[in-house]
Amino acid sequence: MTTFNISLNSIDSVKTFVNAVNKYSYDIDLSSGRYIVDAKSIMGIFSLDLAKPIKVEAHTDDAEALIADIKAYIVD
Repeated sequence: MTTFNISLNSIDSVKTFVNAVNKYSYDIDLSSGRYIVDAKSIMGIFSLDLAKPIKVEAHTDDAEALIADIKAYIVD
């Protein structure tokens, strides 16, 4: 599993992010506090607190292509 944080600060960034992660067959989860949602679900993402960084958990050991696709949203 690969884990990192992202920041989604606009409706357009959420739509672009969801389009990017939907290309991958493995599960990708987002968590904020005690809530965990499917990263491929726009409605799920909007249920999270987008004012804070969101933790991404990609259920694969080879997430290099995913990271390259969403690098604009990755934060430290």
